[in-house]
Parts: sequence; C-alpha cells; structure tokens
Amino acid sequence: MPVNYATPAADQLHAVAGVRLGVAAAGIRKVNRRDLTVIELAPGSRVAGVFTQNRFCAAPVQVCKNNLQKDGMRALVINTGVANAGTGAAGLEAAQLTCAALARCMEIRADQVLPFSTGVILEPLPVDRLKAGLPACISALRSDGWYDAAHAIMTTDTVAKAASRRLASADFSATITGMAKGAGMIRPNMATMLGFVATDAAIAQPMLERLVKEAADESFNCITVDGDTSTNDSFILIATGQGNAKFESVTAPGWNEFKQAVIEVARELAQAIVRDGEGATKYIEIAVAGGRSVTECKAVGYAIGHSPLVKTAFFASDPNLGRILAAIGYAWNNDPALADLDDTRVKVWLGSGGNEILVSENGGRAASYREEAGAAMMKPAEITIRVDLGRGSQAARVWTCDFSYDYVKINADYRS
Repeated sequence: MPVNYATPAADQLHAVAGVRLGVAAAGIRKVNRRDLTVIELAPGSRVAGVFTQNRFCAAPVQVCKNNLQKDGMRALVINTGVANAGTGAAGLEAAQLTCAALARCMEIRADQVLPFSTGVILEPLPVDRLKAGLPACISALRSDGWYDAAHAIMTTDTVAKAASRRLASADFSATITGMAKGAGMIRPNMATMLGFVATDAAIAQPMLERLVKEAADESFNCITVDGDTSTNDSFILIATGQGNAKFESVTAPGWNEFKQAVIEVARELAQAIVRDGEGATKYIEIAVAGGRSVTECKAVGYAIGHSPLVKTAFFASDPNLGRILAAIGYAWNNDPALADLDDTRVKVWLGSGGNEILVSENGGRAASYREEAGAAMMKPAEITIRVDLGRGSQAARVWTCDFSYDYVKINADYRS
C-alpha cells in the first residue's frame, strides 16, 4: 500500500479544454486489463518533453524525440505491459507502425503521434493486438477521462497517480491536470517513468520547452526508489491554447504563478511515485543545505537515497545511522566537487512528526544523541533526514522510500 497517498477522485481531476482521453483492454501482456490509452489533442496544441538518458533508449522514446522536432502534435498513444526497449530495429518499426495505425484511425499524419510504452524490457511489442485496441480507445475518448487513463498506464503501481489545479485571477484562468506511473526502476535522469501534464493555457514553444525542464528538475529529477534509470522515462507537457491564458513571454501577467502551479502538479505526481515505491512502508525526504551548488546538494541527497543500507535500516527502524554518514562521504563519486568535503563541518538531523534530533556533528556522533531517540524517529511513516554540509548557501531536496522484503518479492515475481 502507498505511504499516505490515495488517487484523487475522478471529479477532482479537472478536464482540460482541448484534451480527450480513451482507454481499452488490448491484451498487450495480460488479458482483461486496461493497458492501452489514447490522448487526443486539439489542433494548435503545443507539446514539449524530456526523456531518459539511458543509452538503451526505448524505441518509442526515439520516435517521440524525432516527431517532437515537428509541429502540430495531435495524439499520444500509451501501452503498458511491454516496454518495447532493447528491441533493436524491429522495436523501432513497431513504434512507427503504432503511430501510423493511430494516424489512420484519426485521419492525421503519423508524425503527429507520440508513442509511449512501459513494462517488460527485451520483449517484442505485439503491434497487432495494439492496433486492434485503438478503435475502442477512440470510441471511449472523453474530456473527463483522466481517472481511467491514470489507471490504464499502471504497471507495478498499486494506485493510480494524478493531480489537478485550477487557477483564476484578474488576468487569466487556467486548468492544469496530469498523471504519472511508476513504482520501481526509479532514478530519473531528465524525467520519470511516464508522466503527462496538460493545460489549456497558450504557451510559446520556447517557454514550454524551458518549463518542462524546470518542472522535471523540481520534481521527477528529485526522486529515487531504487537508483535505476529506466529505458523509457518520459515527461510530457501539453499546452492546448484552448483557454484564455496566454503566455508569450516570461513578463506576461501571471506567468510566475502559473509556472509554480505546473511545478506543484509535477511535484505531487513525483512524490506519489515515491510514496508508492515497490514495497515501500516509509516516505523519506532528504533535505541537504549548506552546499556550494544545487548539484552537489543533490549528489549528497541521492547518495543517501540510493543506499540499500540506509533504506533497509529505515525499514527496520534500526538507528544504524552511520550508514548516512558513509553515504555522504562517498557522494563525491556523483559530484567530484565534493572531494574536498570537510566532514567536521557536516551536521545531520533526523526528524518526524514536527520533531527533530541532532544525530551527528564535528565528524562524529552528537553529544546529545541517544540511540533510543533515533529509533523512535524512524518508526513513523514519514521521516526527514536533514543535512548541512557547512560549505555554502545552496540547497536541494530528494524524496525516496525504504526497502522492504516486498521490493525483492515484487521484482522477483514481476514477469510471472
């Protein structure tokens, strides 16, 4: 079960003018499971995305990158069950055939379609089954389809992940709604497993491309479940231009408020992924301050958040907190700028429920620290690790979860 997270109700996910969603059970990998989603975009919609940096880049990611170089995106197609990654030339052809099939159904060009896949790597995509499911998706298209679509893109997720905001001011009104999937193989590098956020605002293409990167860096690029970067990571931002908000420059009235709302939606989705991490029982925020750069603060946060020794200690509520110090000490492997870190200036706190205790300072255990207090702080479902590097003014946050026995069970049984 996810840590303090529940899918928003369908009526809490606001329709975005210019977006319709439809789902179907195509039998991609399992029968009687909704596993195919089509998202239709109004003419004139603008789309931007960021993708995995994994060199075994999935075929649909390659096609998406190529198609996004053109204008006029009209549709997205998403399948679960099979990732179409590690599939070579045949996988690339399958992704292109998927685009062509949906284009014929919708009477648009194939390069106006963006394909996405998630699931098992190294298996061929059953294109015939996918194509056969497309008419049902198109028949089901509706503007209030976010709730069903969020469920249809799941793999090992235990809950669907979605978020929505409405903004209204004297200058404009706007709706922002999004969904994401992911629970394992999560250590994004430019994106998350799959994430889609849409707004009815009109946004200039260069601004949209900057915004999707900023939103990713403030959300999906701050999470880790297991330190694995997927072959299929994709985060897409859609602006249909069907509302009354128009942003052609960063000086446009309301832009900063709007941008922050987009980031908040992305962050809510990213944190939901961590809360639903495979087998997770605890949600952990790692707040690192006192760095010379945001990059080195994130490097420390990820060193702690990736560590199986740290994560298993938190699962057991075992205050073996020297593991945190060890992770901070080797974080220079992620950022060489940390090679001159002075451990005597580093401080570490552990917090939960609004309380906090100092664990380490001056290169060792804090004089006030008591192990029973550390154990007590590790028992709640939500915990904060706070680190001060004592060498600068920059800060960053990383969100992660613990490792339980179920993480191994889920991944050992994933294909069965």
